[in-house]
Amino acid sequence: MHPRHAYVHVPFCRHRCGYCDFTLVAGRDDLMARYVAAVGRELERVVDPLELDTLYLGGGTPSHLGPDGLRRLFAILRERLEPVTGAEVSLEANPLDVTPEFLAAARTCGVTRVSLGGQSLDRATLRALDRDHEPDDVRRAVGLLHDAGLVVSLDLMTAAPGQSLAAVERDLAAAVAVGPQHVSVYCLTWEPGTAFAAARRRGELAAAPEDLERAMFETAIERLEAAGYGHYEVSNFARAGCRCRHNEAYWDCRPWEAFGPGAARFDGRTRTTNHRSTTTWMTRVLAGDDCSGDVDAMSVEDAARERLVVGLRRREGVCREAFRAASGRELDAVAGPAVAAWVGAGLATDDGLSVRLTRAGLLVSDTLWADVL
Repeated sequence: MHPRHAYVHVPFCRHRCGYCDFTLVAGRDDLMARYVAAVGRELERVVDPLELDTLYLGGGTPSHLGPDGLRRLFAILRERLEPVTGAEVSLEANPLDVTPEFLAAARTCGVTRVSLGGQSLDRATLRALDRDHEPDDVRRAVGLLHDAGLVVSLDLMTAAPGQSLAAVERDLAAAVAVGPQHVSVYCLTWEPGTAFAAARRRGELAAAPEDLERAMFETAIERLEAAGYGHYEVSNFARAGCRCRHNEAYWDCRPWEAFGPGAARFDGRTRTTNHRSTTTWMTRVLAGDDCSGDVDAMSVEDAARERLVVGLRRREGVCREAFRAASGRELDAVAGPAVAAWVGAGLATDDGLSVRLTRAGLLVSDTLWADVL
């Protein structure tokens, strides 16, 4: 079965934030032309053009390509990737890149949805997160995006260094006020190798206490649901009809294609991740060599366990019948004792048809997966 979904990784940023461990290069705009050429070469492994229901450009910061760079990239993508009528075409953007000229290019390229890396609408929180924009830049960008007729997803971050619960509450109110159709709320994680992790080891930064992190997340759920955003996945909230269809394909373990440094493609059983180094990936692709790095070939049992875990991240949970049809395994054979323990602890519900995490379960979901994987 041909994938109906594709991801393209654009590794360029003007600045690497202190918490970021993504595959990217900052201050290397000189590599953009070579990158676009390498994407074209990697696309050659797609023998027949793919009809797509979703196409997602992530990063890095795809908007950092600018209007002309975006047009050049899409001209290459169109040779092998064909979004169908009504497809969701998403693009991640920095508020500072959102200009009328850029939006005109995005519309010409068929973009329908923009994921805006706002992170906060509070100046002190933005400084704490090492971001390079101001609150008004976020407001201006959302306004321009709405004027262009694009669906807007706004990213917010909690548990920033020194951030209070009151600051999170103000952020949520400000986010609702600007009116995005979708909001993603992520708790700051201290990834090894980042500037923030190093500063924490030196005692220069401190992580938020766990009870404060929990209060921030619960507040996000309550405030966003009260404002009409459905909480459909651990970190994601959407107005009716505005869920991220691309991410839902991931959570449903549907096959997807992926191109660019660090991009991971999936055929339903095997996940193949490209080399994370932008320059190494480009060199290998342009030389006609294999650009893949890690290859994770799962057994039927392992694939079923992963399907259960990603499915439980969604508020709808996992339907037993659908799970059996997709995985070939019975849910109870895969994780019966774990599910029973979660239900007993008030972390999940099980009506015999579907298993769902409760709000208490969602709050600690990352600690539950070891019971299954």
